[in-house]
Parts: sequence; structure tokens; C-alpha cells
Amino acid sequence: MSAPQAIVVGGGLAGIAAAIAVAKSGLRTVHLAPKGPPDRRTSALMLPTVDYLRSAGLIASPSSIGHPLTQIRIIDATSRLIRAPETLFDSKEAGLDAFGWNFSNVKLLESFEAARSNLTNLQSIEQVVTAIENVGGVWRVELADGSSLSAPLLVGSDGKKSRVRVEGGVRARENGFTEAALVCDLELGRPLGGASVEFHYPHGPFTLVPAGGQRANLVWIDDRDVLKAAQAGGPERLRPTFIEKSQRLFGDIKLLTPAHMFLLSTLSVDEAGRDGVVLVGEAAHAFPPIGAQGLNLGLRDVADLSASLADVDLAAPGWAVRASENYSRRRAADLSRTGTMVDTLFRSLLTSMLPAQAMRAGGLWALKLSPQLRTQAFSVGMGVR
Repeated sequence: MSAPQAIVVGGGLAGIAAAIAVAKSGLRTVHLAPKGPPDRRTSALMLPTVDYLRSAGLIASPSSIGHPLTQIRIIDATSRLIRAPETLFDSKEAGLDAFGWNFSNVKLLESFEAARSNLTNLQSIEQVVTAIENVGGVWRVELADGSSLSAPLLVGSDGKKSRVRVEGGVRARENGFTEAALVCDLELGRPLGGASVEFHYPHGPFTLVPAGGQRANLVWIDDRDVLKAAQAGGPERLRPTFIEKSQRLFGDIKLLTPAHMFLLSTLSVDEAGRDGVVLVGEAAHAFPPIGAQGLNLGLRDVADLSASLADVDLAAPGWAVRASENYSRRRAADLSRTGTMVDTLFRSLLTSMLPAQAMRAGGLWALKLSPQLRTQAFSVGMGVR
């Protein structure tokens, strides 16, 4: 392949999806993706995201690699004075077979890589980026092996500490929490069916997501010291804790994978694109794993990147700058709306203030009693645009 027209940095799911989208626009594309350990996590992708993946050729039938999410059950497990009612959202109310699908990230990556293999204008290089600079309107990227590449369009999907974002001059705001998330795979005594069950505790939810049969994926958010102590005790301590946290609704619980913990923070940017730089995934936004929004938002980034490239003349001078500005405009409202929604929801779970607790409980009562409000909540939660 001759000199690239676009460079994509970042080897995660959003990064490979972005590289495929850029290459499918017709641009000669290099994807810089250092090989890392397998991502053993799962991702709950909502129906609009799944529809995009199918239309983009990134997956075939979701049922071949995922498990349907047909219900969302919320249980207030706090002992607060003002408690919310148990609330059940059912996809049938919205006329849908499922809200979305829970996928293994390993299987998603395999499907994405199969789609990438057919693109002759996409080259992948397993190299770490060591430096980035703009030289006369073209982005020059230096690699760990001493080589360098240059292209007018630079796409960063290189995480919260994004070098592309920093060297591209995009300002970010990041706030950390004292809470962390612990994730692992479980086998339950009684299956979840298609229901994702959230037990809301004072420091965050304890969420069980169906993974087929009696398997479930756990996302437990709590104070980091609590999680660290529980993790240090090994499976012998975690098992009774999980049974208690799930209120013994699903019988005995076995750990199928080691438990991993990661710290939580929020990150936002003033603009998702400028001067030929485009930011996707956690390079542009990050927040706690509430409402299954993270990868869904990242893949909406990719969909808008594809639309932005289709909206400009790629043969005209300055096309990369116009594409990045087009992308930034397209993403502004979605990033602001989703970031505000997730941050507000997460903080409402943590607050000890009675007025905020009353508002949250009142909101869930309204959703429980009003079909119209539930329908609107379905659309917001699934990222319908």
C-alpha cells in the first residue's frame, strides 16, 4: 500500500471498528494496534448499536455470538429512609424482542477481525506510538521501532490517557471516584433468563447480566477498599459475598473466572474533532459502567465518523480538517446528553441527601406507573437518535 491517508491509533473494539469504517470510506488506512492480552470482559450492546454493527458488516447474526437482553430489573437494596420501588422494564412493552445483546468481547473482536481481513486498503501494525506532531497540516506519527508514518487524518482510540488527544491539543476534563468496579463471570444456581438484574446499594449497583444458560457476568461497583478487601479474600470470600449481595435470589453461585477490579472516573472533551484529529471511544469520553453506555457510545462515534467521511469530498484540499469538524458537530449533542445522564444517575445512587433520594425514588415510581415514560426511557437508554 502506498502512503496512508489516515492513521488510526488504538487496538480496542472501538479502535478496530474505526479503522474498518475509515478504510471502507475509501481511504488508505494504517491501524496502529499493539497486541495486548485477551479482553475477557463482555459488552451489553443496545439494539441501535447492534443494528449498526450488522449494517456495517461487523457482525452477522447477533444470536450466533451473543445473548438477548429482554428485561431490566432494578432492586433498591439500600436501607435508606426513602427507597425506590422494584422496577421491571420489559422489551415487549416497546414492541421489541430484546433491548439488546450481551456479547463476549473476544467473540466481537473475532467478528471484527474477520470483517477487516477483506479490506486491501487497511494495514495493521503492532507498534506503540512514541511521538506525534503536526508538520505542515499533516500528522506525523513516530513508532517504537524508529519508523514513522504521516497522514492528513489521525484517529485516536487510544484510551483515557490518549496521546492523540494530548498532542492534538484537545482539552479533557477527568474526575475520579473513590468507587471502583469488580468484574467476573459466574455460574448461578438459577438462571437469569434474559433479565439483567441490578441491585442498587449505597456505593453503586451489583449487576448480573445474562450470558447464556446459568452463566452471568457480574459488574459490582462499590468503595474501592471494600472491593479490594473482598478480592484479596479469593473465591472463598467472594462466593458468600455474591450470594448475599444477590439476596439469595439465584441460589448458589460459583466463580468461573478470576475477579478483576478497575478504578472509575469520568472524562469528557470540549470537542471530539479538530485540525484533522478525530477522537473515538475512551479517548473522547469515559464514565462508570452504568446503563451499558460505554462501548455503545464508542460505536456511535464510529458510525458518525463514517457519516462525516461520506459527507466531505475526500479528493479536495483540506478534507481531513473538514471531516474532523463535521464529526465534532455530529457528536456534540450525543456526548453531552449521554455523559450528563450517566453522571447524574451514578451520583444519584451515591448521594446521602434525602431530597436527591426522594427525587430518584419518585422517578422510579413514575417509570413504574407510566407506560409512556417507560417508552421514553427505553429510547434514551438504548441510545435511539
